[in-house]
Amino acid sequence: MQPKKKEQTGITALYCRLSRDDGADGDSNSVSNQKRLLTQKAKEMGLGNTKFYVDDGYTGTNFNRPGFQAMLDDIDV
Repeated sequence: MQPKKKEQTGITALYCRLSRDDGADGDSNSVSNQKRLLTQKAKEMGLGNTKFYVDDGYTGTNFNRPGFQAMLDDIDV
Protein backbone atom coordinates (compact mmCIF):
# COMPACT_ATOMS: atom_id res chain seq x y z
CA MET A 1 0.00 0.00 0.00
CA GLN A 2 1.44 3.34 -1.08
CA PRO A 3 1.22 6.37 1.21
CA LYS A 4 -1.36 8.93 0.20
CA LYS A 5 -0.11 12.17 -1.28
CA LYS A 6 -0.89 15.16 0.85
CA GLU A 7 -3.54 17.22 -0.88
CA GLN A 8 -2.63 20.84 -1.35
CA THR A 9 -5.40 23.24 -0.59
CA GLY A 10 -5.57 26.91 -1.39
CA ILE A 11 -3.00 28.80 -3.39
CA THR A 12 0.66 29.62 -3.18
CA ALA A 13 0.85 33.41 -3.14
CA LEU A 14 3.81 34.87 -5.02
CA TYR A 15 4.21 38.61 -4.43
CA CYS A 16 6.31 40.93 -6.60
CA ARG A 17 6.86 44.63 -6.11
CA LEU A 18 9.06 47.32 -7.55
CA SER A 19 8.94 51.00 -6.68
CA ARG A 20 8.25 53.86 -9.08
CA ASP A 21 11.94 54.69 -9.12
CA ASP A 22 12.43 51.91 -11.69
CA GLY A 23 10.99 54.10 -14.43
CA ALA A 24 9.79 51.28 -16.70
CA ASP A 25 6.30 51.04 -18.21
CA GLY A 26 4.25 47.90 -17.54
CA ASP A 27 5.92 44.95 -15.86
CA SER A 28 9.52 45.98 -15.42
CA ASN A 29 12.43 43.69 -16.12
CA SER A 30 12.95 43.37 -12.39
CA VAL A 31 9.36 42.23 -11.78
CA SER A 32 9.74 39.76 -14.62
CA ASN A 33 12.89 38.45 -12.95
CA GLN A 34 11.09 38.22 -9.60
CA LYS A 35 8.31 36.20 -11.24
CA ARG A 36 10.83 33.83 -12.79
CA LEU A 37 12.74 33.33 -9.53
CA LEU A 38 9.58 32.87 -7.44
CA THR A 39 8.15 30.36 -9.92
CA GLN A 40 11.41 28.40 -9.86
CA LYS A 41 11.55 28.38 -6.04
CA ALA A 42 7.90 27.32 -5.69
CA LYS A 43 8.55 24.46 -8.12
CA GLU A 44 11.68 23.39 -6.20
CA MET A 45 9.65 23.33 -2.98
CA GLY A 46 6.83 21.34 -4.58
CA LEU A 47 4.35 24.18 -4.24
CA GLY A 48 1.64 24.28 -6.87
CA ASN A 49 -1.43 26.34 -7.63
CA THR A 50 0.60 29.55 -7.71
CA LYS A 51 -0.93 32.99 -8.07
CA PHE A 52 1.00 36.19 -8.64
CA TYR A 53 0.21 39.45 -6.91
CA VAL A 54 2.12 42.30 -8.49
CA ASP A 55 2.61 45.94 -7.56
CA ASP A 56 4.91 47.44 -10.16
CA GLY A 57 5.49 51.11 -9.53
CA TYR A 58 4.24 51.24 -5.94
CA THR A 59 6.28 52.25 -2.91
CA GLY A 60 6.66 49.71 -0.15
CA THR A 61 5.92 52.36 2.49
CA ASN A 62 2.21 52.27 1.62
CA PHE A 63 0.19 49.12 2.29
CA ASN A 64 -2.68 50.31 0.07
CA ARG A 65 -1.12 48.72 -2.98
CA PRO A 66 -3.65 46.92 -5.22
CA GLY A 67 -1.69 43.66 -5.54
CA PHE A 68 -0.96 43.52 -1.83
CA GLN A 69 -4.61 44.25 -0.97
CA ALA A 70 -5.80 41.55 -3.40
CA MET A 71 -3.49 39.07 -1.69
CA LEU A 72 -4.87 40.03 1.73
CA ASP A 73 -8.42 39.66 0.39
CA ASP A 74 -7.61 36.15 -0.84
CA ILE A 75 -6.16 35.27 2.57
CA ASP A 76 -9.42 36.32 4.25
CA VAL A 77 -11.49 33.93 2.11
